[in-house]
Amino acid sequence: MTKLSIIVPCYNEEAALPPFYEAVTAVASALPEVEMEYLFVDDGSRDRTLPILRELAGRDAQVRYLSFSRNFGKEAAMYAGLQAAKGDLVAIMDADLQDPPALLPEMLSLIRSGEYDCVAVRRVNRKGEPPIRSFFARAFYRLIHKLSRTEIVDGARDYRLMTRQMVDSILQLTEVNRFSKGIFSWVGYRTHWLEMENVERTDGRSKWSFFKLWIYAMDGIIAFSTAPLAIASVLGLLFCVISFVAIVFVIVRQLIWGGSAFGWPSLVCILLFVTGIQLFCIGILGQYLSKTYLEVKRRPIYIIRETGGGNQDEQQA
Repeated sequence: MTKLSIIVPCYNEEAALPPFYEAVTAVASALPEVEMEYLFVDDGSRDRTLPILRELAGRDAQVRYLSFSRNFGKEAAMYAGLQAAKGDLVAIMDADLQDPPALLPEMLSLIRSGEYDCVAVRRVNRKGEPPIRSFFARAFYRLIHKLSRTEIVDGARDYRLMTRQMVDSILQLTEVNRFSKGIFSWVGYRTHWLEMENVERTDGRSKWSFFKLWIYAMDGIIAFSTAPLAIASVLGLLFCVISFVAIVFVIVRQLIWGGSAFGWPSLVCILLFVTGIQLFCIGILGQYLSKTYLEVKRRPIYIIRETGGGNQDEQQA
C-alpha cells in the first residue's frame, strides 16, 4: 500500500483548519489503496491553530503536527514537513483551500503512471486578487525568467505531489534563505503541470502582505540569479564611459567657446544621479553579502517546540 504524506503549513489558520480537514479526509476516503498521513506544521501561530491541531491529532491517528517555537516562515514550515514526512509520496497543500484537495486523485494517477516524478499546480488567472498585486506578480515572473536559468513557472503554487526520490533531493539543499519554487525546479525531475482557476481563501484573509511578497520576490531573484551583480558592474562601466565622454566634451567646448564650463545646478544634479546609481549598486552587493552572512552562521532553519499525534508515543519509546 502506498503511503501519502500531506504537509500543511499553518499560520493563524484556526478558521480554515476544520473545513480543510473535512475536505481532505473526504477525498482520502475515496482512495482506499492509499495510507494517509496528515502532517500539519504550526508556524508559531498566535490564535487557536495549535489547540485545534492537538484536537485533530487526538481523534485521528493519521494526523501529526509540529509546532515551532516562533514564526520562522512558510519556507521553514515546508522544509520541516518534508524532513518529517514518512510517505512514499509527499504532497504540500495550503490550509486555506486555495489548493483544492479534489485534485489529489488526478495527481496520484499521474504519478503512478511512472511518467512523472512530480505533479504541480499552477493558476491560469488571478481572479479575486487586487490588480496591483497581480501586476507585480506577473512582472516578477517576467523578470526572473530573464535573470535566472532556473525555470520558475508563472502562477506556480506550492501545491504539488512528489516522489520520495525528489523529496530526498530537495532535502539535500539546506540553505537558510529558501525559495522553494526555485528549489523545486532546480533539482530537476519530470514535472507535469495541472492548470486551475484561482480559488479564493475560505476565510478571505491572506497572511502575505504586499511588503512580504516583495521581500519574498527579492529573495527569489537573489537566490537563483547573479544577474543583478552583473547589472551593477555594467552600470558602473557605462557611467565611467559617459563621464569620460562628458569630460572630453567640456574641455573641447571650453577651448572653442571659453567660459562654458559653468552651471553648478546641472553639476549637482549629475552628482546626485551618479551617487544614486552608486548607492543602488552598493545595495545590490549588500543584499548578496547579507544572504552569505546568514548562511555562514549555520543557524537552524527552524526550532520545534512541540510535536504530537500519529506514532508519537512509539517515537518517544
